[in-house]
Amino acid sequence: MKKRLIFVTLLFACLLLSGCGKESAKSIINKLEDKLDKTDAYQVTGDLNIYSNEDEYAYQVTVSYQKDNQFRVLLKNKTNNHEQIILRNNDGVYVMTHKSTQLL
Repeated sequence: MKKRLIFVTLLFACLLLSGCGKESAKSIINKLEDKLDKTDAYQVTGDLNIYSNEDEYAYQVTVSYQKDNQFRVLLKNKTNNHEQIILRNNDGVYVMTHKSTQLL
C-alpha cells in the first residue's frame, strides 16, 4: 500500500513538473525519492472522482503519512460530507465511518 501511494504521488509530481524545465522525468523521480527517504512525514490532498455506470461520486482525499508506515487517509464525500478514515498504526489497520448525527 505504501509503495502504491508513493508511486502515485511521484507519478503525479513527474507529470506536474515535466513541462517546467530541462530535467528528465527519471532525474525528477530520483530527486523526489531521495527527498522522500529523508522525510519523516508528509501530507497530500486531492480530489477523487469515481464513475460507476451512470453515477459519479466525488471525494476530497487527504493522506497523512508518518515514518514507520503509519498513515491516515480521510475520504470526504463532497455531496453529503460523509467521512471515512483508513488508519494504519502500530496496532493494525482500521476503517472508521463516522455515525451521522442528523435526525431523519
